[in-house]
Amino acid sequence: LHFWLFLGIYLAALLANGLIITAIACYHQLHTPMYFFLLNLALLDLGSISTTVPKAIANSLWDNRAISYPGCAAQVFLLVFLISAECFLLTVMAYDRYVAICKPLRYGTLLGSRACVHMAAAAWVCGFLNAVLHTANTFSLPLCQGNAVDQFFCEIPQILKLSCSDAYLREVGVLGVGVCLVFGCFVYIVLSYGQIFRAMLRIPSEQGRHKAFSTCLPHLAVVSLCVSTAIFAYLKPPSISSTSLDLLVAVLYSVVPPALNPLIYSMRNHEIKDAL
Repeated sequence: LHFWLFLGIYLAALLANGLIITAIACYHQLHTPMYFFLLNLALLDLGSISTTVPKAIANSLWDNRAISYPGCAAQVFLLVFLISAECFLLTVMAYDRYVAICKPLRYGTLLGSRACVHMAAAAWVCGFLNAVLHTANTFSLPLCQGNAVDQFFCEIPQILKLSCSDAYLREVGVLGVGVCLVFGCFVYIVLSYGQIFRAMLRIPSEQGRHKAFSTCLPHLAVVSLCVSTAIFAYLKPPSISSTSLDLLVAVLYSVVPPALNPLIYSMRNHEIKDAL
C-alpha cells in the first residue's frame, strides 16, 4: 500500500509539473513574469519530491530501510535547498501579483525580463546558502543516540533527536533563524495581499475583480499549505511529537505541495488550460 500510494503521487507530480513546464516553455503567450516564476516553482517542486519519494518507494519495494551517511546528508541538503528556495520564490510571486494589481502601469518597468531573472536567481541562491548552513551545522553534531531516523527520509528534527543534548541547542538556534526567515516571507506575503485585496475592492467591474481574485487565490492556497506545515514540523514541541503525527506532517510539507501545486494553479487558469 505504501509503495503504490507513493508511486501514484510521484507519477502524478511528475506528469503535472512536466506539463506545466512544457506548456509555459512552448506557448509564447505564457512568456510573462507570472508564468516565468510558475515555471521555476514547478522545477523546484519536481526537485523536492524527487529528493524523498523515490528512495521511500525503493525502501517499500525492496524492504530495505538503510541509507548511507553521505546519502542522508545529500537528502537533507537538497530538501532544505529546494523548500527554502520555494518559500523565497513564493514571496517573489506575491510581489509580482502586488505590482500587477496595485501598480499595473509600472508592471513592465518593475518586472522586466532582467529583473525577473535576478529575483528568481536570488530565490535559488538564498535557498542554497540556507541549505549549506543547516546541512553543515546538522552533520557536524555528534550523534549519541544511535543511527535510526524515525522518518521516511532524512529530516533535521529527527536527526537532532540522535544528537547529544549540549550540541542539540546549537542547531535549534540555527533552525530558529531559518524559521524566522520563513515567517518573514509569510508576513511579507500577507501584507502584500492586504494591499492587493484593498486594490481589488476598488476595481469597478465585477469581471475585473473576479479575474484578479482568480490569479491570487491559488498562490495564497499554496503559501498557506507550505508555510503552515513546514513551521509546524520544525517548531512543534516534543511533548506532542509522535511517529504518526511526524509522518503526516512530513508528507504534508514535502510530498503533497509538489503534487497539488500544478492542479491549484491550472484549475482556475484559462491561459494554462489553453496552452495544455
